[in-house]
Amino acid sequence: MRTNNSNNKILLVDDEPNITSLFSIALEDCGFKVDSFNDPLLALDTFKQKNRAKENSSYALALLDIKMPGMNGFDLFNEIRKINDKTNVCFITAFDLQNEIQELKALNSNEEKPPAIIRKPISIDDFLDRIKAQIPSQERNLSSSEQIRFLICET
Repeated sequence: MRTNNSNNKILLVDDEPNITSLFSIALEDCGFKVDSFNDPLLALDTFKQKNRAKENSSYALALLDIKMPGMNGFDLFNEIRKINDKTNVCFITAFDLQNEIQELKALNSNEEKPPAIIRKPISIDDFLDRIKAQIPSQERNLSSSEQIRFLICET
């Protein structure tokens, strides 16, 4: 689904701290605001709080690792959809998706804009290209200095 928010906030959830650090730095260097979590339950709690407060800080995109302890990415996706069905979602995974194909098909059947999937490992340039494709430029709300950094990242 397309978001109606004019923002550049991204929720990043991956149980690997090195991944969240690397992806967060790359995204922030391109002008995105990133809330990153290694615990999907803590991410869900924060997502609920921001939506309950009706802050103008809901997320334009949620990047969710599929395999995580405590709650997998599909379950987190379903919980996010119960709270806010406007947030774009993109799954990230290093695993072969053969076992998850049926679950992905079920998720996609209910979506106006099905979640994208980013396979790890991925180069930072390719990662950023995939993220930018998920958040159309008219939906980004960047300051002028962030716009300059974003343009640099796009080249």
